Amino acid sequence: VQLVESGGASVQAGDSLKLSCAGSGHTFGSDAISWYRRAPEKERVPQERKFVAAIDSSGMVTHYSDSAKGRFIISRDNAKNMVYLQMTDLKPDDTAVYYCAGRFGTAFPVILIQRQDEMHYWGKGTLVTVSS
Repeated sequence: VQLVESGGASVQAGDSLKLSCAGSGHTFGSDAISWYRRAPEKERVPQERKFVAAIDSSGMVTHYSDSAKGRFIISRDNAKNMVYLQMTDLKPDDTAVYYCAGRFGTAFPVILIQRQDEMHYWGKGTLVTVSS
């Protein structure tokens, strides 16, 4: 399964942005998909990818990080093999490379989908820069 993210851009604080994740492969429509992000290096120290949001294979169940809750919405269109992340009221702290990742299977283990080592395949990311 392959994932390709798009939609990243440079925006101002308070703006909205919608990211897309295009999937290919026969399992995409039956897999849970998560969005993660990696912030820029701090003092030359690479940052870890952090969980942002996840959606189950049906699109009916979602889960968000505390920082995303109330501002971001994850959705999917299995007919188009797409997953989206609608982001509103963006803040400079949202600046990061955003990745989508998939976990094989129709189960939606809330704890596991928040752990990057539990995801089975990844896209290469799209950069979001938010200026104050």
